[in-house]
Amino acid sequence: NRGDTMISYDPFWQTLHQKNISTYKLIYEYGILPDTIQRLRSDKTITTKTLNTLCSVLGCQISDILIYIPDEDTK
Repeated sequence: NRGDTMISYDPFWQTLHQKNISTYKLIYEYGILPDTIQRLRSDKTITTKTLNTLCSVLGCQISDILIYIPDEDTK
């Protein structure tokens, strides 16, 4: 478990792999900030504007980028 994390970006990494897009390409061809990639790696918060940009760049839905994982205490 990742502590109190309730949002996971695991689908994002799967989507990148399926679309054969590297983080290098996201940064240098699409202008995604390296800090954003690090935030995704660490399951930290990102803005809805960033989510919108990622969906646009990847041609995907929000569910292809993140998943909500309920905390054990909230079930």
